[in-house]
Amino acid sequence: IFEVLVYNYETLADRMRELSFLNQGITVTLTDERELAIPEEGKEPVEGVFKSETFFSENGLRDFVSYLDENRDTLIADVIHMSGEKNGIPVEVAMTYNSSFSENLFSYVNNINTHEGGTHLTGFRRSLTRAINNYGKKNGILKDDLKDVSGEDVREGLMAVISVKLGEPQFEGQTKAKLGNPEIESAVTSLMTQQLTEYLEDKPNVAKSTLEKAATAARAKEAAKKARDLVIRKNAMEGGALPGKLADCSEKDPAKSELFLVEGDSAGGSAKTGRDRRIQAILPLRGKILNVERQKHNAAKVFQNQEIQTMIRALGAGVGNNSEDDGSFDPSKLRYSKIIIMTDADVDGAHIRTLMLTFLWRFMRPAIDQGHVYIAQPPLFQLSKGRVSKYAFTDEERDTILEELRGDNPNAKIGVQRYKGLGEMNPEQLWETTMNPETRTMLKVTVKDAEESDRMFEILMGEDVPDRRAFIERHAKEVTNLDI
Repeated sequence: IFEVLVYNYETLADRMRELSFLNQGITVTLTDERELAIPEEGKEPVEGVFKSETFFSENGLRDFVSYLDENRDTLIADVIHMSGEKNGIPVEVAMTYNSSFSENLFSYVNNINTHEGGTHLTGFRRSLTRAINNYGKKNGILKDDLKDVSGEDVREGLMAVISVKLGEPQFEGQTKAKLGNPEIESAVTSLMTQQLTEYLEDKPNVAKSTLEKAATAARAKEAAKKARDLVIRKNAMEGGALPGKLADCSEKDPAKSELFLVEGDSAGGSAKTGRDRRIQAILPLRGKILNVERQKHNAAKVFQNQEIQTMIRALGAGVGNNSEDDGSFDPSKLRYSKIIIMTDADVDGAHIRTLMLTFLWRFMRPAIDQGHVYIAQPPLFQLSKGRVSKYAFTDEERDTILEELRGDNPNAKIGVQRYKGLGEMNPEQLWETTMNPETRTMLKVTVKDAEESDRMFEILMGEDVPDRRAFIERHAKEVTNLDI
């Protein structure tokens, strides 16, 4: 059943850390006897002293929220904590607000992460919206132009963890990703509405900051909606016409079609010539698209960006954030089952790829969650000996091919070309190495850990330069790739 029987230390460490947060006061020690502990500088490793970590949380979910939110600008000083029992069901919630425009909700049942939410998450959302609106109306904070705020507005910038314990949980599906017990919703709603209302009454400054952020979110959303609708209306006025720079494919079945988002007009030209016109569409993008992570308070600017407008129109599924109740992005309407990011194999190409992934993560996340997003893998080198040409995708592969081509003659003349960009390849080479479905290699973008992925986007693409610099300095020697 299991082809790989190797335990990943980081995966286990993340899970043990999570369990220590979810079970306040317990101590968990993880020891890896495969690897000696890293000694202090100037000292040698000690035999029998292994890599080990101890996990302990004195404050449970409050520490969990602080840990998840540590790289964001907090909006309120304290982590709001609520706990109790309702109808024999223990419920615990910890939450805070930050300056970002995304919501981050993590729900657990009996220490199991319910990625798809369920009745406990529905109860949390309902009670949060109700308590915030009731307080705003009662204290005259919500004005005439904004009589109430939606659930999505209330959850902008929210970081929360919800944990419930059940004797007989009912999950939807075998993966236990979604809780189905109907009695949990009313238990969470009742308990949390009461405690959150009391908290807001006791902390008027926190309540005011929260409501002002929600009101700002509502007004910003309206401005963003107008900008987004402008894109849709423009599309409608053009008779549903696709972007002029898009070279579409002839296949109309999305399941058989794929779209290449290509860096630059030069590479786009080669891709258009070398592609399979039946199933492959090409959309060249000029330069670097907008870094949407830095537009936390100006979503309208995101939708006014020309390259982003072009992508939205080409994909045809609308656009929206990752909120469950925002139905503006519908992955079932995607015109292509594969969205393939194809950029140069250099630093600029990696940056452009990351900018595209940031946009997809923040505004079309279901496309990633459902496995529609891929990264093309163009070769780094072409090696030639006479009429024989081979391609290498890594330095190690280059060295291996060099040895093969030299054979018994170590002085054989081998031509080695390092591709600096996709535009250096002619259409036939681009097809052969990167686009041919029969021979190409692609990376599928998947989400192993949503909370960690979100944290990485915040650190690497956000506005906090000192934090990003510290992170890079701390980890630069440890990794060559950062995966979602």
